[in-house]
Amino acid sequence: MRRRGQDFRRPVRRRISHVVWWTLCGIAVLLFIVILSKESQIESRPTFPKRYDRHDRIMEGLNITDEMLSANSVTRQLTDQISLAKAFVVIAKESNNLQFAWELSAQIRNSQVLLSNAATRRTPLTTRETETAIRDMALLLYQAQQFHYDSATMIMRLKAKIQGLEEQMGSVNEKSSKYGQIAAEEVPKSLYCLGVRLTTEWFGNQNLQRKLKERKQMEKLTDNNLYHFCVFSDNILATSVVVNSTASNSKNPDMIVFHLVTDEINYAAMKAWFAINSFRGATVEVQKFEDFKWLNASYVPVLKQLQDSETQSYYFSGNNDGGRTPIKFRNPKYLSMLNHLRFYIPEVFPALKKVVFLDDDVVVQKDLSALFFINLNGNVNGAVETCMETFHRYHKYLNYSHPLIREHFDPDACGWAFGMNIFDLVEWRKRNVTGIYHYWQEKNVDRTLWKLGTLPPGLLTFYGLTEPLNPAWHVLGLGYTNVDPQLIEKGAVLHYNGNSKPWLKIGMEKYKPLWEKYVDYNHPQLQQCNFH
Repeated sequence: MRRRGQDFRRPVRRRISHVVWWTLCGIAVLLFIVILSKESQIESRPTFPKRYDRHDRIMEGLNITDEMLSANSVTRQLTDQISLAKAFVVIAKESNNLQFAWELSAQIRNSQVLLSNAATRRTPLTTRETETAIRDMALLLYQAQQFHYDSATMIMRLKAKIQGLEEQMGSVNEKSSKYGQIAAEEVPKSLYCLGVRLTTEWFGNQNLQRKLKERKQMEKLTDNNLYHFCVFSDNILATSVVVNSTASNSKNPDMIVFHLVTDEINYAAMKAWFAINSFRGATVEVQKFEDFKWLNASYVPVLKQLQDSETQSYYFSGNNDGGRTPIKFRNPKYLSMLNHLRFYIPEVFPALKKVVFLDDDVVVQKDLSALFFINLNGNVNGAVETCMETFHRYHKYLNYSHPLIREHFDPDACGWAFGMNIFDLVEWRKRNVTGIYHYWQEKNVDRTLWKLGTLPPGLLTFYGLTEPLNPAWHVLGLGYTNVDPQLIEKGAVLHYNGNSKPWLKIGMEKYKPLWEKYVDYNHPQLQQCNFH
C-alpha cells in the first residue's frame, strides 16, 4: 500500500485524560456537599429575640418616634413649647393676669390640633405647616419672660406667697380656736330658759320644796351599803341625763344615790327639776358648794390664786402675754370650784367610804353596780388608762423641763381619764390625797408645771395611786373624734369629752341620739323652752 504524503495527513485529536475528568467531578461533588451542609446549619440555628439597646428602650418607654429625636423635629419643638406654656398659664392665673392666660391657652389648643392632625394622618409635621404656630407661641413665651415668669423670680414670689399663706392660716386657726371655744362655752337659749323657768317654779311652788324633802331620805345619803354617785355641774339637762341613764340601766335603781353639787345661781332650778321628775326610785340630793364652810381661800389654793391680780389678768383680761397663750389655756372655767371639787370629795361627803365620780358630759349604757366591788389593791383611784397612744402619756401633759416634774414623775407613765372614776375614800383620807393636790397646786402658781385643766394636777395627785380599769367601763372621744362603733356598743359609760357636747349645735350629729334617748322632749318645761 502506498503511503500518503505528509501534507495530506489528518490532524491528531488530543483527548483529556480520564484521571483529570474524575478529579473535576469529585471536586464538584465535594463543593455541592459543603453548600448543602452550610444551608442546613443556617436553618437549624435557633432564632434569638432582637436585642434592644438602651436608646431603643428609652424610646419605647417614652412613646416617642425617630422623627421627634431629629435635630430638625418640629413636633418636638411644638411639644416643648406646649409644656412650657402650660406652666406659664398656671403662673399667669396666680398673678391674676387672666387675659394673658387665655391667650396662652388658645395657642396651646392650636398647637395641639396640629399634633393631633399629624398623628391621625401618620405623617410628620412639616416646617411649612407649623411655622406660624411655632412663631406665635414663641412670641407669647417671650412675653411671659418679660412678665418675670422665669423660674428664679417665680421661686421668690412663691416663697413670699407661701409665707403669706402661712400667716393667714395661723390667723384663721387662732380665730377658729377662739370661735370654737366660744361656741363650746355658750349657754344655749333653751338651757338658759329652762333655768329661769325652774327657778321661778321653785320659789313659787311650796309643794315642790316639800316633795324634794320627802324624797331625800336622809338615811340613804350616808348608807355605805348603797351605790353612791356624785356629779358636780351647773348644767341641769346634762346632769338629768347622767342620772336618768344611770337609773334606767341599773338592775337596782332603788339602791342608787346621786349627790349633786351645783352653784348658787343654778341651785333652785336644779332642786326644782329633781323635785318635779323621778328616776325609777333613785335618791337624789342637791347641794351648792357655797354652803361648804371649809371651802375658803385659806384652805383651797385655787381660791387663793383667784385673789391674785396677775391670775385674774391671765384668765379674764388676756392682755398680759401678747396673745402667746392659746385661748383654751385661759378659760376661766378651769378655776371654777365645780371643776376642782373632785379633789375634795372626802370633805364633801365625810360619811361615805366609796363613791363613783361622773362628769356631766357622760351617758351611762350599762349597770354600774359592779364598780363598787372592784378590788383597787390599796389604790385610791380606779380609772381607765388612755395610753394606747403616745399622746396620752405624762410627758404630753406636764412640763418636763421643770426639775420638780423631771425628778418625781416618769415621762412615759400612762395617763388616765377623769369622767368615770371609782374612789376609795378610806384610802384617800389615809394617804392625805387632798394634801398632795394642794402641794402641787401651790407649786404651779406661776403655771410652769402645767397649763390646762384638772387632769394634769390629777395625774400628779394620783401618781402611783391609780388602779387601771377595763377600758369598756369608760369610752372617750365622742365630743371630738370618731370612735369605733364596737367600743361604743360595749361601753358602760360614754364620754363626750371635747368641745362638741351633745346639747350644743356643734355637737357631733351621729353621737347625739345616744344622749338624746334619755331626754324627754315632750316634757312641758322643755317644750316651753323650745328644746328639740
